Order: sequence, then structure tokens, then C-alpha cells
Amino acid sequence: MMFSNPLERIARLCSILGGLVMTGLMLMTCYSLIGRNVFDTALIGDFELTGVGAGAAIALFMPLCQLKRENIIVDFFTAKCSEAFNFKLDRLGDLFMAIIFALLAWRCGAAAINAKETMGASMLLGFPDWIVFTSMCIPFAITAFIAAMQALSKFDNNDKASS
Repeated sequence: MMFSNPLERIARLCSILGGLVMTGLMLMTCYSLIGRNVFDTALIGDFELTGVGAGAAIALFMPLCQLKRENIIVDFFTAKCSEAFNFKLDRLGDLFMAIIFALLAWRCGAAAINAKETMGASMLLGFPDWIVFTSMCIPFAITAFIAAMQALSKFDNNDKASS
């Protein structure tokens, strides 16, 4: 692959963390559902934790998704275009992804700072909002970096097919 091993390792670590978060959410949801339906006890704040965890997990999956170029590609209009033209479109797409994820990282960072200063928290659990935004800011920044590297790099069809 065209990237250094450390960048791929970071993307894979993010993905593993996202999987662990999703596994924790699944276990929490099972516990909550069994508690409500069998023991008539509720897990307070399970909806809040699900929202926080899902947002963090989605953000954590994005670096590996971008690294492997596994985003949705609609090639209906470009299927019959030349390989050189599609290559340029792919680089342009990578550039747009880098810009979008840099903006997302920036805005999540700004939101985290604001939430920390205003001591924003969730309603039921009082879970600090800045943690939520920070957990999304870092993977978005990693994704922006990966997309920028892809926009500036070359790859051949063998790299694309094998990733």
C-alpha cells in the first residue's frame, strides 16, 4: 500500500476502537432490554449513551474507510470515461474529502472547547458534551490527513483492487 505502516496502524486501531464501542453499545442495549422486559428495571440514560457511542463509533470507522477507499462511489456517468479522467476525478474526490473532514474536525474541536467552557452535559446522566465532540474530532482529523495524502499521491489499479 502507498501509506506508511504507522498511518495504516492508526486507522486500524481507530476501527478496532469503533468496534469495541459498538460491542459495548450492543451489550448495554441487551442488558437494558432484558432489564426492562424481564426484571422491570430500566437502565437510566441508555439512549444518551447510545447516541454518544454511535457518533464516536462512526467517526472511528472513517479513517480506515478512507484509507481503503471504501466510500460509496457512483460511477454511472463515468464508467465509460478514460482511466486518466477517472483518476483525476478520484484525486478531486480525495481533495474534497480532505476538506470536508478537516472542516468536521475543526468544528468538532470548536464545539468541544465551547462545551468544556460552558460545562455542557447530557440531560439524564450529566455526561460531559466535550468528551463526545473530542471523540469525533480526532478520528475526523486522521481521516482528513489520510484523504489529503491520497489526493497528493498516485495509485495504480493493482493498489486499488487489493485494498
